[in-house]
Amino acid sequence: MSVRKVLCVDDVRADLTNLEKIVSSANYLVATAASGEEAVAKALAEKPDLIFMDVNMAGMDGFAATRELKKNADTKGIPVVFVTAKNQKADRVWAQMQGGSGFVSKPYTADEIMQQLKAF
Repeated sequence: MSVRKVLCVDDVRADLTNLEKIVSSANYLVATAASGEEAVAKALAEKPDLIFMDVNMAGMDGFAATRELKKNADTKGIPVVFVTAKNQKADRVWAQMQGGSGFVSKPYTADEIMQQLKAF
């Protein structure tokens, strides 16, 4: 699968802007969402090839949003890479159990984001 469009999700504006800048500077199309609920709606509408998903968000967190995406036939095949400050082994295992395809710990580097993009 070739990634062309990426959905970046984070409720912290500075983090979302930084992630968006890294992805768009590598010539990918970028859509953004600032909550889990918005991420689910945007994924259904935009059909991205990959989602970078924050975990800790008010309302529907990234894990819950990913579970919703994985239940829907239209979005279940979209890889979700969690981008989070949670960095314990249990967090990584839980992320995988929720349907995550990758995991990047904050603070991250542009190279770490690019590695994830190239993995899909």
